Amino acid sequence: MGTDAVRRLADEPVDHRFKGLPPDAGQANLTVGQLAAEKRNLYTGGFTTPVLTLDADALEHNLTALGTYAARHDLAFAPHGKTCMAPQLFRRQLEHGAWGITAAVPHQARVYRAFGIQRIFLANELVDPAALRWVAAELAADPEFRFVCYVDSVRGVELMDLALQGQGQVVDVVVELGAGEGARTGARTDEDCRAVADAVAQAAALRLVGIAGYEAEVPGADPDSVHAYLRRMTALAVEFDRAGRFAPDVEEIVVSAGGSAWFDAVADVFAELPELSRPTLRLLRSGAYVSHDHGWYTRLTPFNRVPQEGGLRPAFRLWTQVVSRPSPTQAFVNAGKRDIAYDLGLPEAELVRDALTGEERPATGVRVVKLSDQHAWLETDSADGVNVGDWVALGMSHPCTIFEKWPLIPVVAADGTVTDYVRTFF
Repeated sequence: MGTDAVRRLADEPVDHRFKGLPPDAGQANLTVGQLAAEKRNLYTGGFTTPVLTLDADALEHNLTALGTYAARHDLAFAPHGKTCMAPQLFRRQLEHGAWGITAAVPHQARVYRAFGIQRIFLANELVDPAALRWVAAELAADPEFRFVCYVDSVRGVELMDLALQGQGQVVDVVVELGAGEGARTGARTDEDCRAVADAVAQAAALRLVGIAGYEAEVPGADPDSVHAYLRRMTALAVEFDRAGRFAPDVEEIVVSAGGSAWFDAVADVFAELPELSRPTLRLLRSGAYVSHDHGWYTRLTPFNRVPQEGGLRPAFRLWTQVVSRPSPTQAFVNAGKRDIAYDLGLPEAELVRDALTGEERPATGVRVVKLSDQHAWLETDSADGVNVGDWVALGMSHPCTIFEKWPLIPVVAADGTVTDYVRTFF
């Protein structure tokens, strides 16, 4: 990975673009690296609310947990970068054994390449001619760059081949098996998959290297239906291999699946995959694990089913401040839809930090009941639940929509020391 590009993030000025950072740091023209070197305390170092933070210990725990899990189950790992879009976290994922980083759209892939990512798996059919020409140029400029993307239709294959004419590069593709009617993308039937594979064989600029899919899109997903879908996908991989559908010069056959809700099922089924004619890259793509969350993935994580395999910790905390207490049962904090992820449920009040003493206590009897653009509405069981000026820590669901609202996120140690800042690119 391009470590120099990551290091240069420390040279950015701390200015008005970044919410929650100390105003005096901007006034002093500090860079991100200089501010990090000061190791300020989150609560006393001039940070303003609202401010999103990442727990340093939880981050390291989560990175280790999935890296260890993938290695234990003989899975290659390409975590989905759309979750965080943070090159510093990509670097740490690679350091924990990741094969590469998964993308969903061309913009994400361009960010990855700007920071030196050498292996990109794009989990979508890519039919944009300008984006395909960019991919071809990247492949031509860097012989070590590996790029793989989905195909799920004959027309898509034809459009891709047309866009790549004259580029002098061949793009590796995997047939995406759809998870069923009512699911998202992907060829719906085995026969559709065969037709797509045949179309790739006729395309001069594409090379079929594997099969892929996304098991969380199985309608009414449960252990039985998810395992059945994944077995259907691996059966297609075996069939295609025996029929000679994969390109003859492919060194390894790619079989890929895995979000953050069913990676245990992926491990189960991929372990059953018989030996193919060439080595198999069993590629897991879970992404939300890096920060985990306080609701959705706390309930869905496979570690609930296999606790002996490990576990994840929520790393996010949004610190807000009570700015109004108009009644004994109502209060308002200064963060709303602009700052809070809310697509998978309202945030949960976790902690209250007293404005006068700095003491922290559980946010017992304090609930978020509504969000405005810049306010969260709190309901309290008692008049002394929170007071004006208190800081209230909120936990949120869905990492993908948490990261995107914050371009620079302080990383905080257990004692409140800010040790680093994570830059995002959405």
